[in-house]
Parts: sequence; C-alpha cells; structure tokens
Amino acid sequence: MIPTPVPDLTVCDREPIRVPGAIQAHGRMLVLDGGSLALRAWSANWGEGADAARTGLDADVLRATPGDGSSVQVGTLRLSCELYACWAHRTTEHLIVECEPEPAEKLPEAPIYGVVRDLLPRLQAAPTVEALAELAAEELQRLTGFGRSVVYRFDADGHGEVLGETLQEGYQSYKGLRFPAADIPQQARALYLANRFRLIPDANYAPVPLLSVPGGPAAHEIDLSHAFLRSVSPVHLEYMRNMGTPASMSLSIIVDGKLWGLASCHDHAPRNLSPDMRVACTHLGQLLSMQVESKQTTADVAERLELRKQTLQIVSLLSESDASLRSILDEPAVLLRMVRATGAAVVRDEEVWTVGETPSPAGVRDLSGWIAGLGREVYESSQIAEHYPPAAQWQSAIGGVLALSISQVHRHQILWFRPEVVQTVTWAGDPRKFQQPDASGRIHPRHSFARWVEEIAGRSVPWSVPEVSAAGELRQALIGIVLRRAEELAAVANELGRVNKELEAFSYSVSHDLRAPMRHISGYVDLVMDSEKALSERSHRYLGHVKDAAGFAGQLVDALLDFSRMGRTALNLKSIDTRALVHALTREIARAEPHRTIEWRIDSDLPHLTADPLLLQVVVRNLLTNAVKYSRTRDVSIVDIRTIRNNAGTGLEVQDNGVGFQMQYVAKLFNVFQRLHQTEEFEGTGIGLANVKRIVERHGGTVWARGELDHGAAFGFVLPPYTPKLQALNPLDNTPAHAQAHPPR
Repeated sequence: MIPTPVPDLTVCDREPIRVPGAIQAHGRMLVLDGGSLALRAWSANWGEGADAARTGLDADVLRATPGDGSSVQVGTLRLSCELYACWAHRTTEHLIVECEPEPAEKLPEAPIYGVVRDLLPRLQAAPTVEALAELAAEELQRLTGFGRSVVYRFDADGHGEVLGETLQEGYQSYKGLRFPAADIPQQARALYLANRFRLIPDANYAPVPLLSVPGGPAAHEIDLSHAFLRSVSPVHLEYMRNMGTPASMSLSIIVDGKLWGLASCHDHAPRNLSPDMRVACTHLGQLLSMQVESKQTTADVAERLELRKQTLQIVSLLSESDASLRSILDEPAVLLRMVRATGAAVVRDEEVWTVGETPSPAGVRDLSGWIAGLGREVYESSQIAEHYPPAAQWQSAIGGVLALSISQVHRHQILWFRPEVVQTVTWAGDPRKFQQPDASGRIHPRHSFARWVEEIAGRSVPWSVPEVSAAGELRQALIGIVLRRAEELAAVANELGRVNKELEAFSYSVSHDLRAPMRHISGYVDLVMDSEKALSERSHRYLGHVKDAAGFAGQLVDALLDFSRMGRTALNLKSIDTRALVHALTREIARAEPHRTIEWRIDSDLPHLTADPLLLQVVVRNLLTNAVKYSRTRDVSIVDIRTIRNNAGTGLEVQDNGVGFQMQYVAKLFNVFQRLHQTEEFEGTGIGLANVKRIVERHGGTVWARGELDHGAAFGFVLPPYTPKLQALNPLDNTPAHAQAHPPR
C-alpha cells in the first residue's frame, strides 16, 4: 500500500477529492477504456486477478452502460469462495467497474419494495418538512441498523440545522443543533450534487491505491466522482473518528437542482451495507428530495398567490389614484403587509416619505443612494449593517431591507424595513473555535461537538424568495402603470395642444379686431368734447370716464395680444448675461421714476442663462417693475435681486419691501387678469405675471411667489440646464418636470 499524505484544514477547499487515486478497502475496482473495454487501471487488492476479472464480465452488458454517470449492475464475479456484485458507470474517458461482496444471506424481499410500498404513502401524508425529516430518519435507522440517523438542511449561509433524528441508546442527540458550514468544504458540497450516495463502512480503513497498465492513466487522473468506493478525504475520516462514529452513510437531498440538505447515518462500530440496501437508501433519498421539493413548492405557490393578491391590491389602489409614487403610501397597511415589513419608505430623488419603523429621512436618503449605486432592480438583505456599515446605528430597530428601483435614470425607489431579531442558536461545538496546529504544524479537524449556545444579533427574519419575486412583480406593474398613464397623458397633451392653438388663434383674432373699435370710441369722444362747447361739466366728466374706460380696454387688448404672442413665437435660445440685463433695466426704471428713492441690492454673481433674449427681458422687466410699483408706499423702496440655484436649475428672485399679499391667494397671482389690489391703488392689467409664468414654462422652468401682507413679496424663477432635447414629462408624477421645483427657503 502507498501511504497517502494527510492534509490539514487549511487546504480542505483545494484537496483533489474527485481524483484521490485510491478506493476504500471493502471493495475492488477495474478501470476500463470507454470504447475498447481494455483494462487501463485496477485497485491493488486484485493482486494478479484484475485481467481475469475483466474477462469474466459480459462485454455486451458493459457496453450497454449509460453515459450519464449513473451506476447499473453488470453481473457477478466469484472470487475464491466469495461472490461479488459488480456495478459500472461511465466517465468521459473510462468505464468504472466496482465490485463489492454479496451478503452471505439474502433478505426475503429487496428493501426497495418496502420503501416504495410502506414509506412513500407516509411521506406523502406528512404535513410539514419537519415531519418528512422525522419519517426519513426513522426509516433510515430501521433499514440500515445504524445507531443514529439525522436529516438536516442547509441555511442561506451553508450551516446545517438538524430537523429529524432517530437514535439508539448511547448516541448523542443532535436534534435542533446546527453544524457550521466550515464542516463541509465547498468542493465536497459540489460532489454531493454529482453523487447522491456515500458510504464509509470503516473510517479506519487503509486506502487501496489504483495501479495502471504501462502507458495508462496516472492514478490521480482517474475521475472517481460517481464511484461509491471512492476513497474519502483523510481530513473527513479524522473528523468522523473525532465524532466517535467510524461508520457513516450520507444521502443528498436535492431540491430545485441545489443541495438542500443531507440525510446521514452514524455508528460507533464499522458497518457495511449490501448493494440492495444501498439501492433502497438511494431511492429513499430521491423520494425524500421529491417530497421536500413538493412541500416547498406548495408552500411557495400558496405564498406567491397571497403575495400576488397583495400586489394587485396595491396596483389597484395606485390605478385609482393619481398614479404618483407618493400615493403608494396612502394605504400603508397594505404595503407593509405585502412583505411582512414593519416600515416602508418612498424615495423620489431627494424627497423621502416614510411610514412605520424606518430610519430618519436623511438616513433613508443615504441608504437609497447606496442601493442605487449597486444598479440592481431589486435588492434584499437580512443583515444590512454587514453590507452597509452606516446602518449599524439603526441596528436595534432595523435589521433587514428590501428595495426596488423603478427607474434607471432617476432615484425612484420603494424600501421596506424589518426589525432586528436576536436569535439564540445552539451549535454542535463552538463554530468560532480554531484548532491549534500540532507539533508538526498540521491543523486537525475539531474534537468537540458539545452543545454551544450563541446569540446572533443584527439580523432580521430573511426575505423569502416569493417576497423578493413579489417586489419584482410590483416593480413591473408600476412601470406598466407609468407607461399607460404616459400614453394617456400624451393623448391629452396632443388634444390640449390642438385646443390651445385654436384658443390662441381665436384670442389673437378677437384681440386684434377689438383694437379698432376701442380706438374709434376714444377718437369720437375726443371729437365730441372738442366740438360741442355747450356740454355741461357733468357731460365732460362722463365722456372722460368713457375715454378712460376705452383706453384701459385698449391696454387689455394689447396685453392679450402680447400674451397670445408668447405662445406663438419660436424660441431663439442664447446665453444671456443676466447681470448686464438687470443693470440695464434698473437704470431704465430709475429714469422713469425720478422722484422715487429706490435702493437696488443686486448679487454680484448673477448667472448666465440660456433663454430667448427678448422673452427673458419681458420676464425680468415685469418682476422689477412690479417690485418698484408695489413698494411705492414706502419712503425707500428696497429691491433685492439674487441668484437662485437648486435641483430644478438656475434663475433669479426679486424681493421687495412693499405691500405684500396673503399667501392664501398665491395660486391666483399667475393667472390672467388676476389682481389682489384695486386698480385705483396700483395700475395694471393683471397680465404681467401670467406672461412671466408662460415664458418661463415655455423654457421648461418654474416660477413661484411668496409674501406677507404689508411685509413685502418675492417672485422668482429658475430655468433647467440647457439640453437640445425637449423637457420630458416625469413619468412617476405625471406632471411636467418644471412643476416639481420648490421655492427656495
């Protein structure tokens, strides 16, 4: 025998466990060429009989071995006084034949029949996965006679939790305990997926090396992934001996193509299983896998149906509202119940709305920005502080986050929060305890499997797969609502555009046609007053009122024509130095008001704006003349002109110390012919601010006003950064982008 080097724990994940170059001692192996069936290698315990054993097998039966890696029985061999059952499976290059002794006494009935006949109905009737685990553990112990059988599943971190157990007297119970993920290296988990059955009759065996024909494959080049005689890692054998169980058997539980868990049997003494028993156990593992998958699928379907109801309820509520993202919080109970959250937040760029247990708005905003940077449509974590360290400050209240991002351009998100749940976990041994190297420097597997209790904090209840999927479905539904509402808005916008053009044409025509009658009235009044000398003073006064009214009507007509032109004139966009524009207008206004004391307070860094020069001059002129007009009652009129920069863009604000207005009427200020003061007090047509609003909105900007009665007023506007494309609608709010800006505070 060739001694096998024993690695330590530091190289477990790199150990070549699929090609150990040796087998366990209770069987024998032949390695044949996959095509010619020529002998390529054999286990050393054949002695000189390997070639004779090959010729003793039916070549036609060997050639019929399927190529999917599954093992099939290919006959029996009699060696001396012992009968061997032979099984074969194919690899990419070889046909592997494994031979193991037949039991001296045959059971009256193959064990597989009892599994199918008796166990399957009981598995199907089990109400829960835990009940399935108990039944499977009980049946495995009955079939195999092993002293302890357990069924455990792996959690998201790879730790194994024992769900079912059956044991004889003298065996330590592992029920409810967890085994750390480090006990099973990743490559071993991958092998459990490839080969669902593993038996180690005696952990104290001496590996039997493979020998090759001259020019044949090296022993460590032969893939034994699907071989039940494959020699086991020396580290695992030492682990078994440390557990006090030299015999073990494992069945893989595969659910949805992934390693869900294991069914394992242990014994204090060496114990082998007959080929028939191995087939029965393998079949039991397959039945258990199917039943676990069925139970989980049924539970998932039920959960998904319930979640879909919740999602449809949210979508229905949103469809009946204005479909803005903010309105999703109008029914907070539905939103929270959907994913069993205790808090939720809606983020629209820099705006945050919350309900229930959440971080502060600033904390939500920062977390939202971090999630947006990940570029994921749906993000979930049940231990957010591990991935986003600033979340540690909320740990006592917030443990997990589920978030969906609706837009890839704007930061529009919905976030759900779950509280921290401190878990008490009982391990089979301290998972944090590292073994110390021995005198040779080798690190050994752990020796202690005693119960060790740990409290795990900073985590929430994990988000289930159906819950994460439901969040994704809600995202798609929201996008669908947005697109549908955008189509509706586009149709409405087209119709409004058509009607607006007709109204503009009508108002222009009417205004133009009214100018001549107004002039005629004024002209004829002048003729009467000049030619009729006998008119009384009262008549002259009445005719003067008629002339003033006709003049004012003419001003209104001219203002209407100007207002109509604002929507008909094409924009001629240029970069404008507003500092030069403001200084020119203030000089002009000062010359027109020679008897007034006006104090102009102008920012030194007034911006450059991209706009139509003539139209922007109309805007600024209106704001400045209004400020001067409505502060005429003050001994000194103070007018502040300052730069405004915010998320919506850049612009100006003009503030005065005049008569002001009541904020309850602010919505009327920018409408046509809306005035808050008597004409006798302050002249004007009520068109100026309407023109300001129309011009600014044609540039994609926004206007605002604020004031206090007898304490002055401020009017301002911002224009968005210039782009050659038209300003798009904000699909999540169904309002123009320019209408979302807030006046500066």
